[in-house]
Amino acid sequence: MTERFAGLCVLILTFALAACAGRPEGVLAPVAADSLSPQATTVSMLVATSRKPSGDPGTLFSGERSPLLSITDMEISIPPNRVSGTVEWPKRLPADPAKEFAVVRAQTLPSVAEARKWLTLHNRDGHVLVFVHGFNNRYEDSVFRFAQIVRDSGANVVPILFTWPSRASIFDYNYDKESTNFSRTALERTLKALADNPQVKDVTVMAHSMGTWLAMEALRQLAIRNGRVPAKIDNVILASPDLDVDVFARQWWELGEPKPKITIFVSQDDRALKASRLISGGVDRVGQIDPSAEPYRTQLEEAKINVIDLTKVKSGDRLNHGKFAESPEIVQLIGQRLVTGQPLTDSKVSLGQGIGLVVAGTVGTVGKVAADTVTAPITVLEGRNPLPVQKRPGQLDTILRGDPTE
Repeated sequence: MTERFAGLCVLILTFALAACAGRPEGVLAPVAADSLSPQATTVSMLVATSRKPSGDPGTLFSGERSPLLSITDMEISIPPNRVSGTVEWPKRLPADPAKEFAVVRAQTLPSVAEARKWLTLHNRDGHVLVFVHGFNNRYEDSVFRFAQIVRDSGANVVPILFTWPSRASIFDYNYDKESTNFSRTALERTLKALADNPQVKDVTVMAHSMGTWLAMEALRQLAIRNGRVPAKIDNVILASPDLDVDVFARQWWELGEPKPKITIFVSQDDRALKASRLISGGVDRVGQIDPSAEPYRTQLEEAKINVIDLTKVKSGDRLNHGKFAESPEIVQLIGQRLVTGQPLTDSKVSLGQGIGLVVAGTVGTVGKVAADTVTAPITVLEGRNPLPVQKRPGQLDTILRGDPTE
């Protein structure tokens, strides 16, 4: 059995273990207004997609590709008494808003002008959060997960979801990866439209897993066309990035100057990225590196990259691939600090009981962070600009010191 085939088997097994059985299809059909729970909260979001419409109001979009960008105004009801970090899926239809996530509104916006009107109506002091989902996601998966993140983070932002054509099958890894390539220009244009909008003050791009490839490629295209990433796109969060470290190095270089601040969530026990590494030539995935070990530690410090290590954080995700969304402390960190561009290295950082910070390379700015937090569940290495790292020093040194094409 080859290592590549073994990796594919591991990938299938791990995702099969995490598969959700028994979910009803058609959960996006809006519930009746009189069924809404008065204790429930709602999240309104704009959803942009390069997926093909399904023709079914219960699913809206399929996993197939469309050359046209579609935009939908959606409102999601989130039940009270829910554990933070969880999505309460409907057990049957119609959904029960008192206990489950339910769609309140799903309205297609026919033009860019209508999307601008929506943005004006939902403006939150000019702060926009764009989320890009990962591998093996249906349209409704990404909608409900993003609604959960927005609600649990408490972020005062305009939520915009970009969902790309995933067939939501563990056997379609390559199809999904090619779909991210297919969607690069659509995401690029979405980000450019936001950056050009005078009502928008700043944009945070948050991407997960395979979606980090799409996010980095769209930002790279923006930089190549314009000489740099638009200044309003000042914050990029990459959660469990399924990115080859060598490829990420080139992407980072081509973002131009100045670059946005980039924060990466990593976890060495990420089983999905372990499988991805096996089927991707054995090259390290950015989301699975150990930032405290050499050569990564020194290279991260020199490159001034922000890394949050979630290895010791526990969640209900059996793959350990979605900790950023399922840990209450982490989603609060995203909403209260990272999205608003606040530094992590000060005495005001609070991630809940038993959660501490370790900051590498910036000891003088740590403030009152206690020395005994070196064994705390969360490790943070903070700097200003990121650069991916690898075990082969030649290419990394070249990128650190100048244009890798020279």
